[in-house]
Amino acid sequence: MRISTGQMFQQSTNSILEKQSATNSIMGQISSGKRVETAGDDPVAAIAIDNLKQRNTLVDQFVKNIDYATNHVQQTESQLGQADDLAASMKESMLRAANGSMTSAERQTIADDMRQSLEQLMSIANTKDESGNYIFGGTKTNDIPFAFDNNGQVVYSGDSGIRKSNIATGVQVNTNTPGDAAFMNAPNAMGDYGVNYSSLQQGDFVVTSAKITGTSPYTADTYTFNFVDDGLGGLNVEVYDSTANLVRTVAPFDASVPVSVNGIDVKLDGEPQAGDSFSINEVAEVSIFDTFSKAIALFERGDDAQTPAGQSELAQLLNNLDSGVNQMSQQRSYTGNSLKVLQQYSDNHTDEKIINTSALSKLEDLDFASAITEFEKQQLALNAVSSLFTKVGTLSLFDYI
Repeated sequence: MRISTGQMFQQSTNSILEKQSATNSIMGQISSGKRVETAGDDPVAAIAIDNLKQRNTLVDQFVKNIDYATNHVQQTESQLGQADDLAASMKESMLRAANGSMTSAERQTIADDMRQSLEQLMSIANTKDESGNYIFGGTKTNDIPFAFDNNGQVVYSGDSGIRKSNIATGVQVNTNTPGDAAFMNAPNAMGDYGVNYSSLQQGDFVVTSAKITGTSPYTADTYTFNFVDDGLGGLNVEVYDSTANLVRTVAPFDASVPVSVNGIDVKLDGEPQAGDSFSINEVAEVSIFDTFSKAIALFERGDDAQTPAGQSELAQLLNNLDSGVNQMSQQRSYTGNSLKVLQQYSDNHTDEKIINTSALSKLEDLDFASAITEFEKQQLALNAVSSLFTKVGTLSLFDYI
């Protein structure tokens, strides 16, 4: 078989290039510390490596979302805690002002302190986050959520929107508490109606509940209850609607039996007197701001807090205050649950990242001992091919003639 000089040179060159390529490939692996740098190095491992890297990228984003959510939920929980403490302090002030030994001037001082606390509570409700967004505004984060209107009542300008953060595949967590849920929408302690007591009240009584029964036809309206002497030493109750039409007469009145009118049951406790009256209007939810504002107004009226009507109103305000505090505490407990969930998923992602990183290491990291041995083998082979090519390339027919 004839071998031309050109063919011999081509084969030798190809062998040298092949060994150089193998040597350079191993040197690149040693330099990077990675066994699989391209899909050609190990196609099956390359697919698994790509999937694991994509998953780690997703996990990293979830961790960032968790950090963001945790910061906001922690701030919300902290502010609700401060509001809870402030409300408890204001309740103590209300109970102190209800003491019969207090003078009008002392009650005014307490009212002034409570007004400052109310403004502080407003400041808490209008807290901003690190980006300047109102945390209790719902999804309307750029506008101040709480403000006093022209009548001195606190109004809410935010919405009930919930902002959510993705913390895992298919898992979201709330990152905010709307201001109406925290401060405005506490259940009315009396049920479905609120009570307005007459300043002329003489009897010692309070309305303990006014609820829609659901067992008889209900007519929404404002109703006035008048107590009249029945001429026999007892009392009758006459109930009028908002148009002053008599809609119900209860004769005789028994405080142990609810007064039912147009689908509403009204329960009383105490002993009213002839000439006493009160009215009820539909109020399903109460605002803790409104409760404090009414308490301040009551104490600013001097000795009105010691009158039968004032005592009855104060009892209602204290019940509504408890309902408002419970509402804030409930929302605070929700934030506590959210923090637990966030911590749980944060731990899960940390564990997953460790597992994925370990799997990546097994798939792509280089075994340096084996790589160095292979590098030396390839280098030895390259030297051998180069030496052979040098010797063959110097052969000449004239050396044998």
